[in-house]
Amino acid sequence: MSKKEDDLFYNLLSKLLINLKWMFFGILTGVLVGTVSAYFGKAISIVTRFRMANPYIIFALPFAGVCIVYYYHLLGARSPRGTNLVLDAIHKEQKVPLRMAPLIIVSTVITHLFGGSVGREGAALQVGGSLGNAIGQLVRFNEKDRRNTILCGMSASFSALFGTPLAASIMVIEMSTVGIMYYSALVPCVISALTAHFVAEMINPGAEAVMTVSEITPFSVKTGGFTIIFAILCALVAVLFCVVLHETKSIAKNYIKNPYLRALAAGVLVVIMTLLVDSQTYNGAGSDIIAKCINDPSYRIVPYAFLLKIIFTAVTLSGGFQGGEIVPSLFIGTTFGHALAGVCGMSPALGSALGAILVFCGVTNCPIASILIGFELFGFDMSSYLLLGVAITYLFSGNYSLYASQKIKFNKYDQSITDTKTH
Repeated sequence: MSKKEDDLFYNLLSKLLINLKWMFFGILTGVLVGTVSAYFGKAISIVTRFRMANPYIIFALPFAGVCIVYYYHLLGARSPRGTNLVLDAIHKEQKVPLRMAPLIIVSTVITHLFGGSVGREGAALQVGGSLGNAIGQLVRFNEKDRRNTILCGMSASFSALFGTPLAASIMVIEMSTVGIMYYSALVPCVISALTAHFVAEMINPGAEAVMTVSEITPFSVKTGGFTIIFAILCALVAVLFCVVLHETKSIAKNYIKNPYLRALAAGVLVVIMTLLVDSQTYNGAGSDIIAKCINDPSYRIVPYAFLLKIIFTAVTLSGGFQGGEIVPSLFIGTTFGHALAGVCGMSPALGSALGAILVFCGVTNCPIASILIGFELFGFDMSSYLLLGVAITYLFSGNYSLYASQKIKFNKYDQSITDTKTH
């Protein structure tokens, strides 16, 4: 064998071993993170059913907030940064503390139990990032592999909780830095997402509600024009959600310095708002409302429901309660689309489904993952609406994001502008 052939053989062998290493890590992470995330999701479902059966428990929400703040301080996390901490770890190739997993799991379950307006999938990104990093250290991966281990864990956790392995594989790669994608993480993310989804289905079969979009109007020039208008409005709603969320957190921190008092005040305010609307529609994640808007043609909700959800979620998170922003963003988009559907010549189901995906795209800056989530949740029949709507929403949502640590590598309008921050 010549030296050239010898080099070629060792080069191929080296690449094969690297791929096998990441395939093994993807399976291991999928099993471990998928198991933890599936039971986390099961716990959320249990406490949500308990709260709905015992609505009076919401009056303990302010004291639950105080307990969450104390729990964070007890474990040495005096300034919880949530998903932003994971994104910073990806950018700077830093460690994600293992204690972050139990912190976010326990605090999110408590928040859901007592009626805080938060989701669970955003928490999954934090849980997955923490556990993925820990597993990478356990199997003694190199420091240069840390980014991939974190992304792999995030994919597994999101897939297990949301039931969308296709989107979970891409979303975490896409969301960390807008404009570039870490394709070296694709193999482990895909394998971990699929494995975690399989594990979650075994532990908690049929956990996700089935959503079917009926009455999809054939795509035409007219409906395409309406879709463009619809997408621009969804982009504005996404921007509004991001601005209200960030400003509410900033105001709460500036005016109420003590984190315990801040949690108490936010909890009291959520309880008062719940009493004023005389309903717990806006407490918790709101997955049941999303399903009703899409599945039940006769279901009606007030046209300003999306505004109420924005306020409920912003107040909850400003007080130090823990959870995700992703399902609330889907709720906001669903109810906004449900209200706007008739004006734009769409059925309520189509408007609700499209609104959910477009607002999600606007707040995460993940157009590819948004399209994939739309396909996985609602099928391919509305593909033309999704493709056009996501493209327009992504453009018109500007540099706004749920996550302050999300970086924009290339500007959406001018690629000569690089390395800007989100609002």
